[in-house]
Amino acid sequence: MRDWSLSPGDPLYLSLAADARLCKPDYVNDHIWEVELGTTDAERSAVSLNTTFGLRARSMRVYLRFTENNISVTDPNTFIAKPSLRRYYPNFLTLDFVPLEALHIATEFWVPESHAIAGRVILTNKSTATRQVKLEVCAALAPLDGQSIIPTQQQLVNILAGQTSGIAPVIFMTGGPKHGPGPHSSLLLDLELGPGSTRQITFTEAALDTVATSFELARRTAARPWEAERSRIELLDASQVLDIRTGDTDWDAALAFSQKAAHGLFFSGSEYLPNPSFVNARHIDNGFSRKGDGADYAPSWNGQSMLETYYLSSILHGAPLVTKNLILNFLSTQNEDGEVDSKPGLAAQRGKLIAAPLLASLAWKYYQTTQDDVFLAEAFPKLIKFFWSWFSSAHDRNRDGAPEWDHILQTGFDDNPLFDVWHPWSQGLDISLVHSPSLEAMLYREAKSITMIAKQLGKPDEETMLVQSQAEILKASLIAGWNANQSFYSYRDRETGLVSTGKEIAKKKGDGNMRPKAEFESGVRLLIEIQTKSPAAKRPEVEISEYFTKSKGEVETILGHQFQWRTGGLVATTQKLFTRVGRVSVTGLDEKDKVVVKLIDTTGEDLTLALPLWAGVPEQQQAHALIGRNVMMADRFDRPFGMPSLPVSPDPEADPVSMSILIPWNQLIGEGLLAYGFRSEATRLTAHLMNAVIQNLKQNRAFYQRYHAEKGTGIGERNSLSGFAPVGLFMQALGVTILSATKVKLEGKSLFPWPVTIKYKGLTVVRAAEQTVVTFSNGESAIVKDEQPCTVEM
Repeated sequence: MRDWSLSPGDPLYLSLAADARLCKPDYVNDHIWEVELGTTDAERSAVSLNTTFGLRARSMRVYLRFTENNISVTDPNTFIAKPSLRRYYPNFLTLDFVPLEALHIATEFWVPESHAIAGRVILTNKSTATRQVKLEVCAALAPLDGQSIIPTQQQLVNILAGQTSGIAPVIFMTGGPKHGPGPHSSLLLDLELGPGSTRQITFTEAALDTVATSFELARRTAARPWEAERSRIELLDASQVLDIRTGDTDWDAALAFSQKAAHGLFFSGSEYLPNPSFVNARHIDNGFSRKGDGADYAPSWNGQSMLETYYLSSILHGAPLVTKNLILNFLSTQNEDGEVDSKPGLAAQRGKLIAAPLLASLAWKYYQTTQDDVFLAEAFPKLIKFFWSWFSSAHDRNRDGAPEWDHILQTGFDDNPLFDVWHPWSQGLDISLVHSPSLEAMLYREAKSITMIAKQLGKPDEETMLVQSQAEILKASLIAGWNANQSFYSYRDRETGLVSTGKEIAKKKGDGNMRPKAEFESGVRLLIEIQTKSPAAKRPEVEISEYFTKSKGEVETILGHQFQWRTGGLVATTQKLFTRVGRVSVTGLDEKDKVVVKLIDTTGEDLTLALPLWAGVPEQQQAHALIGRNVMMADRFDRPFGMPSLPVSPDPEADPVSMSILIPWNQLIGEGLLAYGFRSEATRLTAHLMNAVIQNLKQNRAFYQRYHAEKGTGIGERNSLSGFAPVGLFMQALGVTILSATKVKLEGKSLFPWPVTIKYKGLTVVRAAEQTVVTFSNGESAIVKDEQPCTVEM
């Protein structure tokens, strides 16, 4: 069991919430807490617990005050020894500090369930004198409605109680406390501490509908066997988390916090999902559904998406069963056509789109670790059915064997400026009209995974011959999208297979006709943009004709319902292709509204276009070119904190999107680098991503949804799964796969600057540059110096 000593200035993550492995958290009323170790505001600075009960209060603080000889201290900046974190789990942590001379404090905070939190304060007098010390548990509630925390009694016991938004927070303390003097309401104990003596005090907070029920829960929580509960937490953690020790404590902390925080995202299964599922972020403003059923939750709480599931699986290297359960959750939503929902949630939420095709890849990855033949055999027919569902006319609209995305939300890059409609600098192109290399690469990898699964199960070749043929069609489409000049893949029009360069061909204000008189060598698709400042603008009707007269040539009418709202107006893409445009007629616009007609632009580049590398599509020479001219170029994707979403920003205001690092996508490209033998480059990428994560854990004590590729600053939602440290990529770059407590796979050579020690269930792996020592729980050990892949077993 590792004891840390992390203080402000070190990487820290101090969120606490109920752990679904040890209780059943309340998905619609989950109280999440954050521990504070002091602030720059001396009046508020304290060792404190903080929450908003999921925005049911402006704030709720519970903090400690120590008094001796009429001198009171709460501000950790004035302590003899400032707080340091010794232990951390998703629902439990231990702090050490010295608030007064020779008075050593160990404080433990524990969230046993969704509606309560407990604290234990252990005071040790390290001096040779007998001391009179006052310990206070203070509370301050800023309610949205209701009442601030006040001193009161329940069943003749002194407590603190308040009310906000239908809940009644109550503070209870053991030892028979009296009410403190203020300024905030408190419970106070007068303690006599002899030389070398120790006292232990427990306090609890609970928040249910009434003061009486909250009091009962708080009292029951205080009576729970603390030592036994802590031992249970520690044993569970040791069985599911890799203890990774590099030569850098910052790295160790980030890798540990990421694994533990990932476990902390889970809620128990429900009638709508058979197994535990996760939310994408758990922080103090989350956890309360006003509707009471979770149907009103924001995207980070309304279901498990495929890309995030893949990334979460890679972080929880020490808990492979999690991956199996998440796959089964997806498969439980499969319909008769084989389609699997893109975002199934615990409260019956559904994405109502087909899931990104990563299931077979994830199932095969899980099998390689666990050798779970029963699961593989049961999942195989469903995985094949899911694969083929992508090739129906609903997704492969022109039946060319290379399907298209239905919606930008399936891609895992919602802000892609080619297809996004929310930013003024985005194009808003209909994503179903282009060949996307990311989708084709995922489907190609699915086909390869299905073929390997079939071979493992001893299936006859005939069962996968069609899958393999389909893989070749996908590969041919990807090859057609290879841009030799840039050594990168590109988006292409669904029908023509060509890359289209954007160009404005007509514009005007208000209703009427335009005469572009534009001609093109091959068919082009048009983008119709309506610019309006009226939030209640009507949806217009636009008619595009090859000739000025209606009697001849191709004509397409875009009706009002075909337009999509976007920032600053509306946008629509033509379904037909035009070799010339003679007239554009517009009706339904206000006279100040502006219409702009453009050729669609598919020349935009983004990180997802490198995904064929992960799928194993390019030949070695092409892979070298793609990596050398794109992934490793400082003016393209090689940035100090990881690979940005876009190599070039379309607009100065687009910087937070274009320079944002999406770590799940970086993880996939990193896996691609390793597959092609670029271990040094993958190690370097891992280091860049770790630098971003560590910087934010040090400065803000939080993970973020995205990070800025040049500055490392956090962007988007706090404590988001997408911003956890890339534990899986680290392990793969290190060349170590823990298969079980008695089996480990090694390959390649570690290029990290220090030896790395990994401990897991009695297994110890020490990986240095020249050799690896594997020691099993029975003392048996092996030394490996070969770089060729090998498996070491007890």
